[in-house]
Amino acid sequence: MRRRKADRREVQPDSRYNSVDVQSFINRVMKNGKKSLATQMVYEAFDIIEEQAEKDPLEIFEKAFENASPRMEVRPRRVGGATYQIPMEVPTYRQFALATRWMLGAVRSQAGRPFPERLASELMKAAKSEGSAVNKKEEAHRMAKANRAFSHFRY
Repeated sequence: MRRRKADRREVQPDSRYNSVDVQSFINRVMKNGKKSLATQMVYEAFDIIEEQAEKDPLEIFEKAFENASPRMEVRPRRVGGATYQIPMEVPTYRQFALATRWMLGAVRSQAGRPFPERLASELMKAAKSEGSAVNKKEEAHRMAKANRAFSHFRY
């Protein structure tokens, strides 16, 4: 038997942009509880974006996550003896979580440059609908489209 669902925690907005999404992103960048370091790196990346793109970095951040957030994904479901990949719509909170995970995975897989530079370039690529995170989103959509014959198995 499953236990009750965990309560969702309230995230306070960040200090510079007063945005809950930026603060959530900072929390995901954070390693070993070093929040001030994570905040410093994200804001440094935003400064780089502002220099290079000459636009509001928050605008680019939001556009990047809009482009990297999947609308559909496949979830496994056992029916009889077989496991089917069933396409399902992705809830908003999970869209942001997946986009964040893919973005940080792409940034951390690169090497040779400081983290803020890699993060800034990945955010700018995603804002232009390019980059690794957007490719993962497109892959998720391709899988959902390929398995749409099983959509009647939804739970």
